[in-house]
Amino acid sequence: MELLFLIGLALAPGAAIGLFVWLKDRYQREPLKHMLISFLLGVLSAIPAVFLSIFLGKLFPVDYSSLASVFVFAFITVAFAEEFAKFLIMRFYAFRQKEFDEPFDGIVYGAIISLGFAGIENILYVTDGGYEVAFLRMFTAVPAHASFGIIMGYYFGLAWQHKDKAFQYKLKGLLAAVFLHGLYDFFLMQQSYPAFWFMSFVGLAISLRLCIKAIKAHQERSPFKI
Repeated sequence: MELLFLIGLALAPGAAIGLFVWLKDRYQREPLKHMLISFLLGVLSAIPAVFLSIFLGKLFPVDYSSLASVFVFAFITVAFAEEFAKFLIMRFYAFRQKEFDEPFDGIVYGAIISLGFAGIENILYVTDGGYEVAFLRMFTAVPAHASFGIIMGYYFGLAWQHKDKAFQYKLKGLLAAVFLHGLYDFFLMQQSYPAFWFMSFVGLAISLRLCIKAIKAHQERSPFKI
């Protein structure tokens, strides 16, 4: 019974964030069927992310006493591996749906896919670490993953709107998500200056601020706005 409660607690913040983003799609909301599929694909994206991370970890073994090594580990081995796996779902599933018919849809799909990834990751951490880990990650890792997905999705929305520059915008989306994710992880992982851990929360605050601006911007760009 306690295990089921912990799993529910692990999934609850993602469900709340996902519902919030979906409701922000004011004019032409995505079908719940696609939301469920996107979430499940986000869960499954953890598999290639793990294999890619293992491969990159062998190429760039981490030395926590070296800031440069931790930087590579945070940005390449972790952030790139995870965001690239999500990017593939965005590119080959979400972006191809006929219901992807306005810029805001990129934000919705990006958030839901990332929350699927965050959901399975959160279950693993929470069932191992218990209630303290659940409440800590409720306000840190889960909204962080959502914010990276929203930023990536923002650029996918621009790619839909500006089809002549679609490749550039998709690439920008991937790189922006990797940068914000890597920045968040780097300050948590580095051990040379323990007092700098708080910079991760500064980075998270910046990411969330960018998400608010992205949501407002794409709401204004909707072709369905009257």
